[in-house]
Amino acid sequence: MKEKELERLTKLKEIEKEFHEKGIKYICGIDEAGRGPLAGPVCVASVIMPENSMIEGVNDSKKVSEKKREMLYDKIIEEAISYSVAIISEKEIDEINILNATKKGLTQSIAGLDVKPELILVDALDKIDTLGIPYKPIIKGDALAYSISAASILAKVTRDRIMRQMDEIYPEYGFAGHKGYGTAKHIAAIKEFGLCDIHRRSFTKNFINIK
Repeated sequence: MKEKELERLTKLKEIEKEFHEKGIKYICGIDEAGRGPLAGPVCVASVIMPENSMIEGVNDSKKVSEKKREMLYDKIIEEAISYSVAIISEKEIDEINILNATKKGLTQSIAGLDVKPELILVDALDKIDTLGIPYKPIIKGDALAYSISAASILAKVTRDRIMRQMDEIYPEYGFAGHKGYGTAKHIAAIKEFGLCDIHRRSFTKNFINIK
């Protein structure tokens, strides 16, 4: 590993290091993917990484290419002490709104861990049900805490894989490319073909006059 990358990862692990030095062994990072798209689920990942984990390239998923995220996903799940990804459907998002859907996914992903964390680091979310486990919200945590960065990659890759599968079912919308986000191409497809089963009605009605 190059010295510059080692320095970056060491800095990225400063928050976890502070808690490890206080005797906290199992720290869980949590992040989501898919709060903003017009279609598809929101995915929330929880992951507990070993204290000495230093996977080259781990970063906020938005700063990593799709190809590299896939590679990092495999390394993270191989090295993780425990991980879990919850998937909340577009139907539930429409029923309970995206914030509540994300919070529900967070609780489900914690419940899915087979090792109970002693502390949870979460990207920005507050007023959440962490099943009684202490938590610390960190603004822009996916770029500031190693375990949240790892969780952001697990959530993003899981969701991207789902959207590529959806592209095979609904090829006219181009989901493999934009992953359900409101790109010009996606909006043009909605205007031409209408909404499909995986569109979030509560999102699309806001700016497109389609029932």
